[in-house]
This record gives sequence, structure tokens and C-alpha cells, in this order.
Amino acid sequence: MITLYSAPTPNGYKISILLEETALDYKLHVIDLGKNEQKEPWFTKMNPNGRIPVIVDHDNNDLPIFESGAIMIYLAEKTGMFLSVDPLERLKTIEWLMFQMGGLGPMQGQAHVFHRYFPEKLPSVIDRYQGETRRLYEVLDNRLADAEYLAGDAISIADFANWCWVRSYEWAGVSIDGLTNLAHWIDAIAARPAVKRGLLKPPRPQESDKVIKSGQNMLSGQDKNQ
Repeated sequence: MITLYSAPTPNGYKISILLEETALDYKLHVIDLGKNEQKEPWFTKMNPNGRIPVIVDHDNNDLPIFESGAIMIYLAEKTGMFLSVDPLERLKTIEWLMFQMGGLGPMQGQAHVFHRYFPEKLPSVIDRYQGETRRLYEVLDNRLADAEYLAGDAISIADFANWCWVRSYEWAGVSIDGLTNLAHWIDAIAARPAVKRGLLKPPRPQESDKVIKSGQNMLSGQDKNQ
């Protein structure tokens, strides 16, 4: 049994989707980001950085693991799924996983914040983050012109990680016009039954005052990339 501590964010969905894809037995503990529950001492004992997601593997001495990329690698190695044992294929997967962790997530996360939540509209800042996010989409589109999935012929944790961010391009105010390879990849992954199930763990609330408040709380210290 695994316990997943998560919330309806791109980084959170990366883990719920992977857990559904691997069919591991898990239970979900929803963290209320609007109440800063992830900053409470019981949570920071598992993740000193105070951010979701976190898993606890009760089959491995109640081992807590934080950082979504690290969790994805751990679960892939635990199950032998979505991360090749071939050294070159494994490296390619990790490259594209790190592309999301170090590039796409931070840039699109900032696009979300300044486009949707920041109390003052700063056009130059919004343009900066939306433009860089679009550039990263173009990198993905170029890669997908040469391969069905980011690491090659087989879907991997790199695809799930990047997809969880790219799928919310409209929310970030970024266009995917002309990126036909990326659009096809988005639709192909969205059609997977396990992906659909993972997006319900937990379901994302509709836009509301509560969601706006949660987004504004990000500006006061919560993770802008989640």
C-alpha cells in the first residue's frame, strides 16, 4: 500500500496518473493548499520543502519520498514500468523528465501565476513566461516529429510528466496552434483510461472564488510550479 499526499495540480496528477497506470494499491490523502496544510509540521516531516506531492511506501518501511520526479523514478523502478532498463533509453527518459522538472514546469507555473492570479497585470512579465512556455512547447513538438513518444517508441514517465503540464496550455494562456505533433500527443495520452482515472485523484474544482484564493496563496510562499 502507498499513501499519496496530493492536490489537484499538474505535479500532483503526475503521481496519481502513474499510480493508476502501474495499478499499484494506494490511498489518496488530499492536501488543502488553500489552508497551507502542506506547511504543517506533520507534512514537512515528510517533505521539508512543504510541497506536494509526497508518497509513503508502506511496503518499504513506511518510506516517505518527495519531489515528483524522484517519486516517478521510484515508482517506475519499483514496478519495472515506464522506465527502460536499457541504459540509453533510460537516459533519454530521464533527460525529458528533467526537461519538465527544470524547464517546462517552472516556466508554465509562472505563466499560470502571472496570467491568472497575480493582483497586478504585468504585460511584459506575462509575455516573458508565456513566450518561454510556447518555446518549450515547440521543443516538444520538434521531438515528437521524430518519435511517437518523448523517449522513443514507448510511452514513459517523461510523457506523463510533461503531459500533465502541457494539457493546461489554455489555463496558462499559451497557444498550441501549428504544433500538430504536440496536439496529437496530447490527445493520445488523454485517451488512456488510467490517465482519465488519475485526473480524478482528486478531481480539479471548477474555477471559483476558492480556486482564486488558493492561487493567490501561492504568491505568499506556496509552490508556484504545482
